[in-house]
Amino acid sequence: MDESLDVASILGPGGWIARRIAAYEHRPAQLQMAEAIEQALSQRKHLIVEAGTGVGKSYAYLVPAILMATQEEGRLASSQDQEKGEDEPSDGPQHKRSPRVIISTHTISLQEQLIGKDLPLLNAILPREFTSVLVKGRGNYLSIRRMKLALQRATSLFAVEEEYQQLERIESWSGETTDGSLSDLDFRPMGGVWGEVASDSSNCLGRRCPHHQDCYYFRARRRAANAQILVVNHALFFSDLALREEGVQILPDYDAVVFDECHTLESVASEHLGISLTTSQIDFVLRKLYNPRTEKGLLLTLDLKSMAQHAYHCMILLDDLVHDLDQWWTDRGEAQGRVREAWVVKTALPEKLVELAKQLERFGKDHDNENIRQDMMAAVARLEVLRDSLSEWLQQSQSDSVYWLERTAGRFGIRFSLRSSPIDVGPAIRRMLFDQPRPVILTSATLATGRDRGFEFFQQRIGATGTSTLQVGSPFDYQRQAKLVLIDDMPDPSSEAVAYEEALPEVLRRWIGATDGHAFVLFTSFDLLRKMVQRLTPWMAERSLAIYSHADGVPRGQLLEQFKANPRGVLFGADSFWQGVDVPGDALRNVVITKLPFSVPDHPLLEARLDAIRQAGGQPFREYQLPEAVIRLRQGFGRLIRTSTDRGLVVITDSRVVRKSYGRAFLEALPDCPIERRSVSDPANWGF
Repeated sequence: MDESLDVASILGPGGWIARRIAAYEHRPAQLQMAEAIEQALSQRKHLIVEAGTGVGKSYAYLVPAILMATQEEGRLASSQDQEKGEDEPSDGPQHKRSPRVIISTHTISLQEQLIGKDLPLLNAILPREFTSVLVKGRGNYLSIRRMKLALQRATSLFAVEEEYQQLERIESWSGETTDGSLSDLDFRPMGGVWGEVASDSSNCLGRRCPHHQDCYYFRARRRAANAQILVVNHALFFSDLALREEGVQILPDYDAVVFDECHTLESVASEHLGISLTTSQIDFVLRKLYNPRTEKGLLLTLDLKSMAQHAYHCMILLDDLVHDLDQWWTDRGEAQGRVREAWVVKTALPEKLVELAKQLERFGKDHDNENIRQDMMAAVARLEVLRDSLSEWLQQSQSDSVYWLERTAGRFGIRFSLRSSPIDVGPAIRRMLFDQPRPVILTSATLATGRDRGFEFFQQRIGATGTSTLQVGSPFDYQRQAKLVLIDDMPDPSSEAVAYEEALPEVLRRWIGATDGHAFVLFTSFDLLRKMVQRLTPWMAERSLAIYSHADGVPRGQLLEQFKANPRGVLFGADSFWQGVDVPGDALRNVVITKLPFSVPDHPLLEARLDAIRQAGGQPFREYQLPEAVIRLRQGFGRLIRTSTDRGLVVITDSRVVRKSYGRAFLEALPDCPIERRSVSDPANWGF
């Protein structure tokens, strides 16, 4: 092994990559970023890096991560590094292992790029061999034992012909797949079917299982235990981080973590460090035990009729809970469901879930049939988790959290999501992540609140204050490649909402027509998106321009592929289309931003965060809403220029960017490019 190898000898001019890839272009900014990360890893320090589009940040963190993972010195392996499951104690000897680095991303597309392209290429080029693997959550994998059991019990579990057919298709696929995960399956099974066959920590026999050696999940776990680079998503990482607080872990021990797309960490952490319980989840677990409509379920399979009646009683209590929550919601007469006090409704459901769990445990713990015993214990574990989450939500046991309801009305009736989250996730992330000895590298294209401003807002939100930072600009020539158009006489979308909505269709027609489609139109609400699609449909039909609407329910990836295949159209997007979307080349020449992306303080979590700032004597708009919106506008602008040959324009139809004093913060944060101020009535022209 060449111990003199460093990032400069790999990414620098004439380095390992340049000598083996003729088209590789040395990027000074990439090398600067890589050297900073290499130093942080070697000194075991944390580092935040904003890397502009085109820097090539994946190589900039992968190369130093690989060098760290292929060091000569080993690490003393913990019990989690052994070949074992969450429920299996390790009784084998500890051994030395290579350092291990986790790469965590937010989007599937970036994971696919890393595991399918970047890491294999580096493995082929670099003089150090390393192993890498994509780590998925356990529920993604098929359990062979549970599948065989479901086939035996199919008539007592399923009442719909399609469920039988899907189970048979899964059985056929199980003999062909080498991966055994959902992504390898050529159809999306119904939740009830996959729930019966998926690998499940609470329903696992571990080494006692006759299929242990062939188990897809444990194969994947063994690969992860032996790999040096683990690619995961943020959701799995924070699930693991939360479980470690309870002495359990999903991921093997690691020596460093790199977060790409780290601008999403606060929202992901909020999801996983609080409560997320739905009435549908409770109903699903109970109906798996006993479904009174179909007379199916595990309890009837085992002829446990009295327990089935207890499960039915729990369902009645659940219906009462939904009714009472809906009455509480209606009586309040508010659009959002923030719950400000404990026990807004009374229910005996938590106690009855515990009683049912105890009955199942008494029956199952000493049963002769191991499969039945495991099924009972798994049901007990699920019921106890539901009870704990429901009790905690009703009692509002965490004083530093905000609690709220989300209501959905559909053809299956009314459903509620019972949610909670820490008002400020920063302290928890700091304690669980940044106060630990492992170095943490965070990177994204948009973290600072301006071209020359710092990272204070991002650092404060995730508990990374005091962490070293680096800002590496994009190599793209925005003066030549991009133009920013400001429609400065549009009605104010906040104070003149009706007039704004009346004026917007004509502005969109002009500027969409200027580029003959090839456009994204980004919205901050689905309501306005739907209205504009409706208003523009006749005009676009006359010009044979395709419409791709995010409000139609088509998955984002599928919608994006449709647009790329036929870019002579318009993609109307909200939410996720502001970030993580990559359409290089001529397909996208125009990004229209309809409103400055301020978060509306009608969500309970945001409301609570703004209240906390206000109570501390701060200014919520200046300290939270404005910097958050500035970063999000930068993300929306960043959809346009993805390569050094891209050209196009960004049109902002929100006049507040020029009329309000805070508009300067938005403009100063965007790349340095030509700016044109235009009128609603001006003819559109996208030329340079």
